[in-house]
Amino acid sequence: MPSLVVKPAGALDGEVQAFGAKNAVLKQMAACLLASGQHHLTNVPHITDVQVMGELLEALGCSVERPREHELRITVPQCDEINPVAPAHLFQAMRASIVVLGPLLARCGRANMALPGGDDFGQRPINFHTDGLTAMGATFHNDRCSIHATTDRPRLRATRITLEYPSHTATDNLLMACVLADGRSVIDNAAREPEVEDLGKQLLAMGARIEGLGTSRLTIDGVERLEPATHEVVTDRVVSATYLASALISGGRVRVVDAHPGHMEMLLRKIEAMGGVVDVTGPGIVAEGPRRLRACDVATLPYPGVATDYKPLITTMLSVAEGVSVVTENLFVGRFRYVDELVRLGASITTEGHHAMIRGVEGLVGTTVRATDIRAAAALILAGLVAEGETTVAGFEHVERGYDDFVGRLSRLGANIEWSQ
Repeated sequence: MPSLVVKPAGALDGEVQAFGAKNAVLKQMAACLLASGQHHLTNVPHITDVQVMGELLEALGCSVERPREHELRITVPQCDEINPVAPAHLFQAMRASIVVLGPLLARCGRANMALPGGDDFGQRPINFHTDGLTAMGATFHNDRCSIHATTDRPRLRATRITLEYPSHTATDNLLMACVLADGRSVIDNAAREPEVEDLGKQLLAMGARIEGLGTSRLTIDGVERLEPATHEVVTDRVVSATYLASALISGGRVRVVDAHPGHMEMLLRKIEAMGGVVDVTGPGIVAEGPRRLRACDVATLPYPGVATDYKPLITTMLSVAEGVSVVTENLFVGRFRYVDELVRLGASITTEGHHAMIRGVEGLVGTTVRATDIRAAAALILAGLVAEGETTVAGFEHVERGYDDFVGRLSRLGANIEWSQ
């Protein structure tokens, strides 16, 4: 795979668009399985995960077309024409593939799928999904690498589900299963992320009956039938954060024109604590970096706390900030694996368990580094913006899974980035 060569080019400046959220659109594509007919999604990012989910839906019997840039037209057949089996490699390509499980069981009464893959930053079990669906009447026959699920009645039965942890993806999956269930369901300790709320808005447009979106308790009255709808995907807050971070770390000024300040309140507070200037009075969000950022302690928490996906970006910024910072990871134990690559660039970071102690250095020095997941890849590219000399980032294919034309958009802000074979 090609690598990227990043050279420092001074302060980044300009405007950029983030487009739709990966963590919303993949679930919304799966939600189309709940209703026969032609669905339309707009503000869809041009990323490889969307392409893979499209291939998965096509393997299940749907038609997926891109009539215009950043739009999808998904045509879903009648229930008896849906094939609830798809090639294993499509499920293994990304974690979000698990979200077809709920719609398939709700609509077809059976599903056969390989265990989902995705970024490798710690164990993420699927028992929250299967336990909830079992309570709704599904039966699972799983082996080491696949899931086989059936229901013994035409419709899943409504129930009350209390999640042990407010899992974003489990909430999505169970919500989609509940909208066609027989009776009233309640999901307690539900995830509150904007992407979950946005999925709910799409389902409402399709005819679902949901109360409590944006809160930790969702009440769903199952309906017998849903209809296709047109829906605009919510802006990606992690992509927005990445472009804001590019301004902060380079001492520049960047406006993300479609960012939602209300979805990023805790992160914006941390940016200001680090010495950045934030302006939310115009369209989107503007971030302006100081001559040098300052230290700040950060802990990841479920929404509305600081998202774990922000942490590689924050750690990279703090690696060149003045002072000592402590970053605590409360969600995924393996999500400090990119730290060794930052240390190769000259960062002074030590990790122990869930914590990373970061002693900010005045400058990084370019070398060859390798990314192992989407956000780590983006963070290493940001580090290259301020590292002396050349920084070669291998593993760029991870970035393409979650960022629409990342190289082009950073280049238009003034970054010096080139491809290297």
